[in-house]
Amino acid sequence: MLYMFIAILGRQPAIGIAELERVFGDVSWFSDGSAVIRADGLDIQRLGGTVKAGRIVAELPRGDWRQASMKLVQAYAQAWAGHDGKITLGISAYGFDVSPRDVQKTGIILKGKLKDKGVSLRLVPNDDVALGTATSHHNKLGLADNKVELLVVRGRGGKVIIAESTGTQNITALARRDQERPARDAFVGMLPPKLALIMTNIAAAGLPQRSEPYTILDPFCGTGVLLQEAALLGYSVYGTDLSEKMVRYSRDNLNWLQDYTHDKIDWYLHEGDAMNTDWRQPLDAVACETYLGQPFSAPPRPEKLAEVRKNCDWIISEFLKNIGAQLQPGTPLCVAVPAWRDASENVTHLPLISKLEQLGYRQVEFKNVRTPELLYYRPDQVVARELLVLEKI
Repeated sequence: MLYMFIAILGRQPAIGIAELERVFGDVSWFSDGSAVIRADGLDIQRLGGTVKAGRIVAELPRGDWRQASMKLVQAYAQAWAGHDGKITLGISAYGFDVSPRDVQKTGIILKGKLKDKGVSLRLVPNDDVALGTATSHHNKLGLADNKVELLVVRGRGGKVIIAESTGTQNITALARRDQERPARDAFVGMLPPKLALIMTNIAAAGLPQRSEPYTILDPFCGTGVLLQEAALLGYSVYGTDLSEKMVRYSRDNLNWLQDYTHDKIDWYLHEGDAMNTDWRQPLDAVACETYLGQPFSAPPRPEKLAEVRKNCDWIISEFLKNIGAQLQPGTPLCVAVPAWRDASENVTHLPLISKLEQLGYRQVEFKNVRTPELLYYRPDQVVARELLVLEKI
C-alpha cells in the first residue's frame, strides 16, 4: 500500500531531493526545503539528506497559519478525545510568517481542549517555529503513538500539508559514528557520515532487488567513512587506497563498527592506486570522494587555482579511465570531485565534466534538480564537493 510522506530536507536541499529521487522515484518539490514522496514506507535512518519525515494526514488547498492551526486543533481534539495515558506533542511550522509564540499558542489551545476531556498532554516548547532536530530526537517524537510531532508545511503555491512525524534523523548515532571511531585523520579530509549515506544511496539505490547483497567499491576509501555507512545499509563493501595507513585505518574502523552494532560486515580492503589498480570483480556500484586537492581557507590566486585544478583533473580523469575499463555497462557511480567557490559564490568546475562521454560515462539527469546544483559545502568553504552521478556507457 502506498502512502504520501513529506520530507524536511537538510541544509542543502538539492542534494537531499536527489537522494530521495534515486531511492523512491516518485518524488516532487513541495517547498524550497521539503519534498513529497509516494512510497510504501520511509525509514529516515537510511537517508542522509532528510532531517525529518512524516506521513501526510491532511491538506489545505491554500491557507495561512490561522487556518492550518484551526484545522489541526479541531482534528486532534476529536482524534485524541478518548486517549489513554499522557501524550507528548511537538508542533513544527515551515514556510509560515509566524512567531514561535504563535505556534506554541496552537499547542496550548489543543492542550486546553483535551484537558476538558480528561486527556493529559505535555507540550514541547518552541524556541523556534520549527523544533530543532536535536529537540525532536531527544524527545523521541514520532517513535510512539503517544510521542507525536506535527509537521505543518506551507508549499510554494500556498498549499498546506499537515503530517505526523515518522521520526527524526538520529543525530546521536551519526555523531558517534563520526567522532568515536578509533582511527581518524583530519589531514585527509573528513567526509561527513550524512554525505556518505547520500552518496551510497545515489549510487546504489536504483539497483534491482535481489537476495544477495550488492558490492559497493570505494577506490579512495581513506578512513572508511563511506564504507561504514554503506555496510550499515546492508551492502558488501570493498575499499582501496593508495596509503597503507588509510587501509589500516579503514580496517580498524570497520572492526569497531562491527563490535558496536553486533552485526557481521562483509568487507574487503587492500592498497591500490586508483589510477592503475585492478579491482576484483564483481563491482556493482562505485561511490567515492576522490582527490580534492589542496585545502584553501580563502579563494586562491587564479594561477594557483589553475595549477590545483589541472592536477585534480588529471588524477580523476586517469581514475575514471582505469575503472571504466573494469565496469560493466550500466554500472552506477556517485563520485565526489572538487569545485572551487570564490567570494562572489561563483563556482569553478573541473574540465573533465564536459568530457564525460569521451571518458565512457553518461551523466544521470534528475527531474527535480539540475546536476550543477549537486554541490556540498559549508558557507565559508572554498573547496566544495561536486557530486557526479554517472553510469558506465
